[in-house]
Amino acid sequence: MKIEYLGHSCFKLTESTGTSIVCDPYSEEIGYRMPNVSADAVTISHGHYDHNAIKNVGGNPKIIETQTSYSLAGVEVDAVKSFHDGRRGKLRGENTIFKFRMDGIDVCHLGDLGEECSSALIEAVLPVNVLLIPVGGNYTIDADMAKEYVDRIMPEIVIPMHYRTKDCKLDIDKVDEFLKLFDEDIVEEYEENSLELLRSDLNDGTRILVLRKN
Repeated sequence: MKIEYLGHSCFKLTESTGTSIVCDPYSEEIGYRMPNVSADAVTISHGHYDHNAIKNVGGNPKIIETQTSYSLAGVEVDAVKSFHDGRRGKLRGENTIFKFRMDGIDVCHLGDLGEECSSALIEAVLPVNVLLIPVGGNYTIDADMAKEYVDRIMPEIVIPMHYRTKDCKLDIDKVDEFLKLFDEDIVEEYEENSLELLRSDLNDGTRILVLRKN
């Protein structure tokens, strides 16, 4: 499978069969534009402008934004209810976590998760090979809470998202606050915005991979 980071919390996931899904497309109001992209489906974690810009995805995709299960040309999609804040949604509402099984790899996109780590939520999302996790704080979990999620989920690969860059207008932390919580030897910063994975690439232990938006 291929994982492409399109910026902010947006990824394009493509199975070897060609089936593709875009997660959380964003509006240029955040400070920069999404690249041109098309997909078979789009998942929306919640209805905020930096996660629900469906018009920015071409190809007449199927829109998935509810807590249910789907099968899309052999790709399994499951949704898990969560909250956008630490007060059970009273501040920012609900958030949908999406899980995808592609080429035998379990990928979990946490959306704008804002609630504290709990055993119930961990059990609901497991198993996870690749974890796409917000780390910028303020509107989501912060670096310390993201670290706790990583430690308890124990995925083979972690890709941080929803952090401040030079073009981002949102009041959130840079990715560095998250990276410094891990040993340097497990952190890899890519110059590219994508990687291709086989099931055999998933070794013991956790790696933190930072993909750069083109």
